[in-house]
Amino acid sequence: MTIKVGDKLPQATFRVMTADGPAAKTTEDLFKGKKVVLFAVPGAFTPTCHKNHLPGYLAKAAEIKGKGVDAIMVTGVNDVFVMDAWSKATGAVGVIEFLSDGNADFAKEIGLSLDGSGFGLGTRSQRYSMIVENGVVEALNVEDAPGKADVSGAEEMLKQL
Repeated sequence: MTIKVGDKLPQATFRVMTADGPAAKTTEDLFKGKKVVLFAVPGAFTPTCHKNHLPGYLAKAAEIKGKGVDAIMVTGVNDVFVMDAWSKATGAVGVIEFLSDGNADFAKEIGLSLDGSGFGLGTRSQRYSMIVENGVVEALNVEDAPGKADVSGAEEMLKQL
């Protein structure tokens, strides 16, 4: 079943890169007591994700945070090392938090996984964005095709904040 507005995020564990190497962070660690904009990509460095989706959030980060958002986070079904390399390659370190959902556990748990095996990608996340307040989904925007970043993009998110 797909997560919907009003639902609490399920307990899940992401991997994040720290100065000491990879570390585990739970949904509670990341979302408790915070207003967060979370967006998801099918894959780091893939064309729409790398050239459109992430850059929009990077460009609009100050405006988004100016609307009372504590953190902007991106998740993808990539390992923590790829997500870390992507954060550095895009200049997003310190602006956007990168959450590795390496086994697609979170994507599956919220009903937003994507079967990319036809393209050699295995299980991935659908492209979406959400506003999460204290662990509860306040807004959810799911793209109807993985190559689009319209309803889940930063411009659309700003309208919802």
